[in-house]
Amino acid sequence: MRVAGNEYTVKETAGAFGDLGTLIPFVVGYITVNHMDPAGILVAFGVFKLWAGLYFKTPVPIQPMKAIGTAAITHGGAITHGTIFASGLFTGVVWGLLGVSGAVTWIQKITRRPVVQGIVLGLGLGFVVEGLRMMRGDPVLAVVAGAMTFLLLSCPRLPAMPALLALGVGVALVREPTLLDELARMSLRFRLPASGLFQIGWRDVATGILVLGLPQLPLTLGNAVIATVEENNTHFPDRPITVKTIALDHAALNLVGVALGGVPMCHGAGGMAGHIRFGARTGGALVILGSLVLFVGLFLADSVATLLQCFPPAILGVILLFGGLELAAGGRAGADGKEDRYIICLTAGLAMWNMGVAYLAGLLLAVACERKWVAL
Repeated sequence: MRVAGNEYTVKETAGAFGDLGTLIPFVVGYITVNHMDPAGILVAFGVFKLWAGLYFKTPVPIQPMKAIGTAAITHGGAITHGTIFASGLFTGVVWGLLGVSGAVTWIQKITRRPVVQGIVLGLGLGFVVEGLRMMRGDPVLAVVAGAMTFLLLSCPRLPAMPALLALGVGVALVREPTLLDELARMSLRFRLPASGLFQIGWRDVATGILVLGLPQLPLTLGNAVIATVEENNTHFPDRPITVKTIALDHAALNLVGVALGGVPMCHGAGGMAGHIRFGARTGGALVILGSLVLFVGLFLADSVATLLQCFPPAILGVILLFGGLELAAGGRAGADGKEDRYIICLTAGLAMWNMGVAYLAGLLLAVACERKWVAL
């Protein structure tokens, strides 16, 4: 079925779950370590996944900001809810200013294509490494799930994602027999989230900016803005997006998201690659997933911990692995000459460590090659 430019099919439904490998671990961390309200997190994600699918009409993902999420979760109780919300407001204001002023468009103009390709390749390899790390603790399940996914991805009539999720749920129920009883005891209870705007203190603002917000900006520029635009416009040239639109969308994601009680959010090339790898071709995948997440946030927020037990880390690792392979496979497309390959490899390698350093080093090397300052 096709409605307003989006498709709602079995393949789109399968592709909708292609970024669970990044979404679920951060949601689990925010809820269990930082003790944040699941309703706020899920309602914000649900609303903006619906928005992204209906507006962009391509599988542009809505994900947690990874640098902020990692720092918040690893610091545990030292990071308050107000600090997390303050970091979201900070990033929203920054990307709003960069979008309105046109600065983000200028950054795109000076960015050489091999640098973008290197960022995409580095992100893909980073997702592969993270996927393998998640699979390491459960090698038997990982091998079975990975082999099954390889086989099903070569059979267009049999979507791999439903089988992969069914395997995960089945294994979880076998390993935890009480989980079935817990699922049966779940009941619907409508609950609106509390706004994050009234939980921010002045100390939270300083910590949110310096500890969480500033380290996130280079990653957002490389992954969520430049690489996402590249990934979208490569796969969907008939539905192009611009860096200015994505920057302004990041402003809306976080300014409105905090008001809804949500955590800092962004787009991401890896998430888009995951959606595409498992079958998504339109924004219908985001509408489907967003509707499901919004429903859980509004009616099953108190049962989220039980639901998340149905997704073993090894299954999420397999999803992340295949999304990373999809992204990395296109990272060197169109590379011309030895100099371009050097720039791509340098940028990719550094991007797995620090996105800001990778961007600057790749750009400097590209300029140096153009001006014949170096010979490779």
